[in-house]
Amino acid sequence: MSQRDVVVTGIGLVSCAGEGVTAHLEAFVADSPKVVDTERFAPYPVHPAPVLVLDGQIPKKSDQRQMEAWQRLGVYAAGLALDSAGVKQDAIFKSAMHLVVACGGGERDTAVDGAILTGLRDAADPGAYLNEHLQNDLRPTLFLAQLSNLLAGNIAIVHGVTGASRTFMGEEASGVDALRNAQSRIASGQIDTMLVGGSYSAERPDVLVVHEMGGYLRKGDFRPVFEREGEGEAGFILGSTAAFLMLEAAETAAARDARIFARLLPVESDRPRRETGSVQRSLTALWGKAGPKPDLVISGATGVEGITTEERGVLDELAPGVPVTALGDLAGHSLEVTAPLGAALAAVLISEGRAREVAITTVGHRRGEGVVRLSALS
Repeated sequence: MSQRDVVVTGIGLVSCAGEGVTAHLEAFVADSPKVVDTERFAPYPVHPAPVLVLDGQIPKKSDQRQMEAWQRLGVYAAGLALDSAGVKQDAIFKSAMHLVVACGGGERDTAVDGAILTGLRDAADPGAYLNEHLQNDLRPTLFLAQLSNLLAGNIAIVHGVTGASRTFMGEEASGVDALRNAQSRIASGQIDTMLVGGSYSAERPDVLVVHEMGGYLRKGDFRPVFEREGEGEAGFILGSTAAFLMLEAAETAAARDARIFARLLPVESDRPRRETGSVQRSLTALWGKAGPKPDLVISGATGVEGITTEERGVLDELAPGVPVTALGDLAGHSLEVTAPLGAALAAVLISEGRAREVAITTVGHRRGEGVVRLSALS
């Protein structure tokens, strides 16, 4: 069965570098440490979201209020992608478009959590106390606000993208699989257009606690991703980020005379058991399936000790002399958004003539590897 070319015709980006294609291209070219907040969550630095005029992509104040930060970022970036593709006002086109989202869950109510944990210490019957306060103290909407598929729902409500939707969870690997699913379905002829991406809010005490408990966070000031290991403060700096791409079959894009940023090639992913040497073996196998040496590598390396050095070593072997840029230096680590962000940035660089083929690598901080490739059409 012949496979159709899959092309990128729309891009929506939001991160500490700003919003939109131009801001992120400028940040990439500048190649210097980006916006980092070292005070709010000290000793843990974060790359904060930019100040957005939400009305530009989420017109109704009621919609803005009912979303958490991660949802607002995602809906905003999805709107940018639709604008970029020139289909924002085409209700019929959007009604047939499918949606694939990669994201985690919503925010905890940390004030309620803290009060319950404090009271639990002295409760005569901890089980009964916990049940009572979980039922009475949590907001009625809290559980719904946690649901990962609410991002897809809000994109459908706000932007009218009402085809079938899928939500992928599973940290860095979910972003790779969202792209893999979208690319393969369009290439095989199952669907003509898909909006794919994700969002992540780093400015949350609850996620900082979770990752610190695992020993994954860097403390202190900013250091480039590939320079963190060996100083006792390896780890990632989280970044509030959202990235969406509109993907189309090449003939569909040509029929509507759409601007084409780049071609998305088949996406490769793997989930071996994490052990010494597994990153090298996995990336080597995925790289061999993906194609020849690219002009540029965009790495989703986390900065976590061990796997970051292993990833850089295998990249030096697989693509000797090819420039490697760490996404974490541009926008921080954004877990589910890593692969979509890398793919979107690669498409921008190709469309601007700065590369003809770009490879994006992801190595999950706990598990999951991926290689994504984009190329010029001809």
